[in-house]
Amino acid sequence: MSRMTHSRSPIEIGRRGLMLILSSPSGAGKTTLTRMLLQDKDVDLTLSVSVTTRERRSSEVDGIHYHFISRQDFERRRADGDFLEWAEVHGNYYGSPRSLVEKVLTQGRDVLFDIDYQGTRQVRQTAPEDVVTIFILPPSMKELQARLERRAEDSADTIAKRLANSRNEIQRWAEYDYVLVNDDLQHTYLQVMTILKGERLRRPRAQNAVTEFVKKLLAE
Repeated sequence: MSRMTHSRSPIEIGRRGLMLILSSPSGAGKTTLTRMLLQDKDVDLTLSVSVTTRERRSSEVDGIHYHFISRQDFERRRADGDFLEWAEVHGNYYGSPRSLVEKVLTQGRDVLFDIDYQGTRQVRQTAPEDVVTIFILPPSMKELQARLERRAEDSADTIAKRLANSRNEIQRWAEYDYVLVNDDLQHTYLQVMTILKGERLRRPRAQNAVTEFVKKLLAE
């Protein structure tokens, strides 16, 4: 005679969200990994949508690709400290809005950043306790060049410039918490997921919730 068993839902302790930063030289796989993470609904990551002062292209949607604002508004918000990181590129400002990211973190959800090493430095200085950084390396410079050429998007001169910039970016690997070699995309994705799962369980992220749970536990 079979006996029915009743499974109990696991106890979940609340936590503060984290900021997951992926960086890599062009062609190493950062953009593809970002897309894979965002498409996996079980991962529940929110992409940090940057603010910019450049003109919106016809194919872009405000609030999806960027938040488009005036230069005056950007400078005001920068003075108020509303950007986790910012930069000026080709005469236009770009920045990651602190207030929108903070709203997600306080909900116990995580935010994904697709930024370079300079932006990563700024975010780490601004919010060191909330940041987890991963740097993606190519398996070889020859393979990196082949990936850029397979895109068929850039001229030979542009590819040469990207490769030169890549050497400068690769030298920043030691500034990151984790460094992965993207030789196999699916394997690298699983490594990123392993890092994310482990970081979500770190005690400091759940400090307040665990403190309250322990108080109730010891009061029994």
